[in-house]
Amino acid sequence: MESLVHIYAAKTSAQLLRNNLPTTMKEYILGVDTSNYTTSLALICHGKVIKNVRRLLPVESGKKGLRQSDAVFLHTKSLPELSRELFCDFDVTASKLCAVGVSVSPRDADGSYMPCFLSGISYASAISDSLKIPLYRFSHQCGHIRSAIYSCGKPYDVFEHSPFISFHVSGGTTEALITNKSQNGYSCEIAGGSNDASCGQIIDRAGVMMGLDFPCGKELDALSLGSTKKLTKCVSIKDTYFSMSGLENKVQKFISDGEEFSDIARFIFESIASSLEKCTMALREKHGNLPVIYAGGVMGNSIIRQKLSEMNDVYFASSELSSDNACGTALLAYDTFIRER
Repeated sequence: MESLVHIYAAKTSAQLLRNNLPTTMKEYILGVDTSNYTTSLALICHGKVIKNVRRLLPVESGKKGLRQSDAVFLHTKSLPELSRELFCDFDVTASKLCAVGVSVSPRDADGSYMPCFLSGISYASAISDSLKIPLYRFSHQCGHIRSAIYSCGKPYDVFEHSPFISFHVSGGTTEALITNKSQNGYSCEIAGGSNDASCGQIIDRAGVMMGLDFPCGKELDALSLGSTKKLTKCVSIKDTYFSMSGLENKVQKFISDGEEFSDIARFIFESIASSLEKCTMALREKHGNLPVIYAGGVMGNSIIRQKLSEMNDVYFASSELSSDNACGTALLAYDTFIRER
C-alpha cells in the first residue's frame, strides 16, 4: 500500500498547482502543544512533518504528577530551548513561515481548560503577531487524532469524508468518540470509554506503587516483556463504558501478595486491551462497522496494540506519534491554511 505520506504529499502538490504556486516554494507551518507533561514543537512543509521536538516535564521521584503552576513554568522555560533545536536545521525565514497552529484546550467542549496550554498560546501568539501570519487554535485531542491519521498508514480521504470511531487513551483521558471532519479539525461526540479513572492514570499509579518514575508507561511496558505468568484479567464493562477502579484494586492486592512486578505489568496491559476491545465491539454494534483509530500515549504499548490489531479495520498512531506531540496541531493548521487560501 502506498504510504500515507506519499498520498498526502501528492494531494498537497495538486493543491499548490491549483493555486498557481511553484511546488518548489518552501512553505512552513509551525505547530505548538504544551500538554500537562510534554512541551512539543513541530514543523510542516507541504503537508509533511519534517521535524518535531519534544521534552518531558520533570516530575519529582515518587510523585504522581505536576501542579498546573509548575507545568506552566516548565513549559515557558522549555519553549525557547526547543525552538532553537527545531529551527537549527532549516532556513525558515519570516517570509517562509506561513501559519502557526496551537493547542488551546484539552477537548473541544465548553469549559475544557487547563492552564498549561497558556504557555503555548503565548509563544504561538507572539510569533503570529510579529510576523503577521495566521494563528489557528485547536484542541489537544484533535491534534492527537490528526497525528494518528497522518501516521497510521491508511489513506487520509477515508477519515475525511465519513464518520469514524476514534479512541483517545492517555494519562488524562480515555474516551471513545464518534468523529467527523469539521472546520476546526474534528467534531467529536463521546460515545464510550472509561467512566472513572483513565487508563493512563491506572498505569502511572501502578508504576509509582512499584517504585517506577512518573510517567511510568515505558518502564512498565519493558517490565511486562519479562512476564512468565498470566494473571486473570480484570474487565468491567457495561454497554460502551468500562471501569478502571477494579483494576487498580487488583494491582494493589497483587503487590501485597508478592506477585512479580513483570506479571503485574502484563496483567495491567492485557486488562486494558480487553476493555478497549470489548468497548470497540460494543460501539460497532451500536453505530455500525466504522473504521477505528486509536491515539494517545497509552496506545504506544506493545501488548495493547497487538491485541487490538486482531480486529478488522483498526488503525494506530505510529509509536512515535502515539504520545503527546505538536505534529497533529501543525497538520491541522496546514489543512486550514490550504483550505482558506
